Order: sequence, then structure tokens, then C-alpha cells
Amino acid sequence: MARHTYRKSYWGYRTFKATYLPGLQVQATLPNINRTINAIAAQDGSTVYTPQSLANYSVNMTLSQKVGFTGGEVFLTSGLQRLDNYFTDTTMRQYLSSVISIGFRQPIFAYNPYKWDKKIEPMKFREAQRIYIETREDVAIKAVDRFFSLLLAQIEVEIARTNEANYDTLFRIAKGRFNLGKIAENELLQLELNLLQSRSAVEDARLNYDNMVFEFKSFLRLKNDYPVELIPPENIDYFSVDVQKAIEQARENTSTGLQFQRRLLEAQSEVNRAKMDGRFDAQLFASFGLTQTSTDISLVYKNPLDEERVTLGITLPLLDWGKARGNIKMAESNQDLVKTTVEQEKIDFQQNIFLVVTRFNMQKRQLIIAAKSDTVARKRYEVTQKRYMIGMVNDVLELNMAQIDTDNARMGYIRALMDYWKSYYQVRKLTLYDFEHDQPITATFDDLIN
Repeated sequence: MARHTYRKSYWGYRTFKATYLPGLQVQATLPNINRTINAIAAQDGSTVYTPQSLANYSVNMTLSQKVGFTGGEVFLTSGLQRLDNYFTDTTMRQYLSSVISIGFRQPIFAYNPYKWDKKIEPMKFREAQRIYIETREDVAIKAVDRFFSLLLAQIEVEIARTNEANYDTLFRIAKGRFNLGKIAENELLQLELNLLQSRSAVEDARLNYDNMVFEFKSFLRLKNDYPVELIPPENIDYFSVDVQKAIEQARENTSTGLQFQRRLLEAQSEVNRAKMDGRFDAQLFASFGLTQTSTDISLVYKNPLDEERVTLGITLPLLDWGKARGNIKMAESNQDLVKTTVEQEKIDFQQNIFLVVTRFNMQKRQLIIAAKSDTVARKRYEVTQKRYMIGMVNDVLELNMAQIDTDNARMGYIRALMDYWKSYYQVRKLTLYDFEHDQPITATFDDLIN
């Protein structure tokens, strides 16, 4: 999806660049036949209805070039026309050639979209490139979430099965002690309840695991029924990220930094459009060419006559009841709004980077604490379980608490791993910088177009 989105932006940018390249166009009419009765003015000033039968053929070739700096257009044309006039008993044929014509069209005071597009469109394309890289990092974040969601479900199944086996053993031992009168009935009933709950927990954990396997395989487009067993990524090369450097890299590398600039530029463009549209305007058209007419096509290019055209048109609104001024004020107000919004979003953007980087830098200590808690909780449960089995601990609630703490510590460690890797890719996405290898994150965009 990211690749297809980038391709769309790429071809949009290519289309924009093509508007600044010379364009060659051929127009032809082959033929235009007109047989009808028209009102024709006679030499004496009267008008009579006269039947006409005409056939018009034409071909024109035009080479044009946009002038982005001025918003005008330069063109070069050449063409040939043939007119067949069918009378009752004869046919009159004439040719008209436009050997060559050079000219230009130039708006003088109008809004120049090419000038602004030349600034904004390349910025949009660079933004699309950065969005593609950010989307790849976002895919990595989703992959981490799918991986650890399945890993947590896998460990929940292991814990549930282990607890079931342990409670089954403890319940058997407790029944023997109850028969000997060493424990009370309520303790036996508590262990039986724990066993039943552990069996139910196995069923729930298994159902959740099957659901996570489905989501995991769906994300990776795996269509087979092979079993999946995940291994926790416990070997981690810890490193710290400098917050100020992260903010600087985010400004320089990410699409958000470019987006701030683009939005300000677009608002400035709209102010310029409002100031230019609906005001005094003028347009200049000028052309110079060579032309000739003849009834013989072999003579139509001989001794051509010169042809000049110059047109200067002006538009001056005398009364618009403040419409132009209102449009300018709206555009200026929108520009002020965009400036204020961008300033606030820049602050929020930097604050978000600060929080994400700070959270990532904390993950090393959090993982160490979670790993130590997992080790301590396991050891405590093993000691409590052994003491209970040899009769040194008679309070079954103490055993339950040790088991719950062990399960929570194990899951807490896996969640700490999950938080570490999510934070790792969030830092990469927000800055488009690989702090582990101290280099910007890039992509080979040429390969995406093929």
C-alpha cells in the first residue's frame, strides 16, 4: 500500500514537471463538410438565403513552452487549410498556408500559478518520499505489535498449562493430607477451586492464542496451517538517544517538517491569488508569421506575406462592493490561522519527540527491573511451592499470591520487551534517523517505480 501510494505521488510529480517542458501538438480536421442554407449579405446591403456546400480540411502543428517565471506561454505554429466550395456546376478549391507563426501570450497582473507550483510541487514530492519511509517504520511497529501479541498469548498458554499441572499435583497431595487430618476442608476446597479455575484458564488462553495466530498469519499473508512458535528477542544492544539531536533530525528528515513549510507556502500563495484576482488585469498577445493563399497547392508556400497580430486587453473592475477586499482579508486571516496552527503543532511535535525518546531511554532500566522481577517471582514461587508440599507452609493463600506474582512478572517482562521494540521503531519513525548506526533512514525509490 505504501509503495502504490508513493507511485501515485511520483506520477503526479512527473505530470507537473511535464507542464514545463516543450509540448508538440498536431490538430487536424479531415474533413468538415457543411451543406446547408445560410443567410448571406449581398453587395447591395440586402440579405438572401443562399444554399452552400463546403468542405474544409486543415492541419496545424504547434510547439509551445510555458514560461513559469512570468506565467506566460511562447508558441510556434505552422499549418495548412483547404476549402472546397461546391457550386451547382463547378468546384472552387482554395488553399491557405500559415508557413510559420511565432508568438506569445502573457498575463501582466494576473495570479501566476506556475510560479507557486514550482515551489510547492517539489516539496509535495519530497514529502511523499518521506511519508513512504515513515510508513515502512509504521509497518515495523505493527509487526512488533503482532509479534508480541502472539508471544504473550503463547506464554499465557504455557503459564495456564503449568498452573493446571501444578494445581493438579497440589490437589492430589492435599487430598492425602486431608484424609490424614493434617489440613482443613476449606484448604482442600480452595485447591480444588484453583484447579478448576486453571483448567478454565487453559481453555481461555488457548482460544486467545488461536485468535492471535490468525491475526499474525493474516498480517504476514501466511496461508498454511504450520504451527508457530515465537522466541523472545532477549539479546538487545542497548543505546541511548540524545533528545536534542532527535528533534533536529526530525525537523530535517521527516514529512512533518516539510509539511509545516508547505502549508505556510500554500497560505502565502492563496493571499497572492486573492490580491491578484478581481483587480486590474491586462493580457498581452502578440504574434508574427508568414502566410499565403492560392488555388494551387504548389504555390501556397511561395512569396509568403507577413502577418502580425498584437492584442492588449485590460480588465478594470469599477464596482464590486468590496468583494475583492473581502477575499484578500479572508486569505490573510487564513494565513494567520495557518501560522498560529503550525507554531502550535511544532511545539506539540517537539514535545512528542521528547516524550518518545525519553521513554525509549528508560527502557533499558525498565527491562532490567522486569527481568529481575521475573527471576525473583519465579524463585519465590518455587520456594513457596516446595515448602507447601513438605508441609512447612499451610496457608494456601500465600501459595496463590506467589503464583499470581510469578505469572504477572513473566507477562510484565514480555510487555517490557514489547514496549522497548515499539519505542525503538517509534523513534525511527518520528526522526527518520537510525541512531543505532548513526545515519539517516533512506530508501531506493527508483526500484519502486518498476
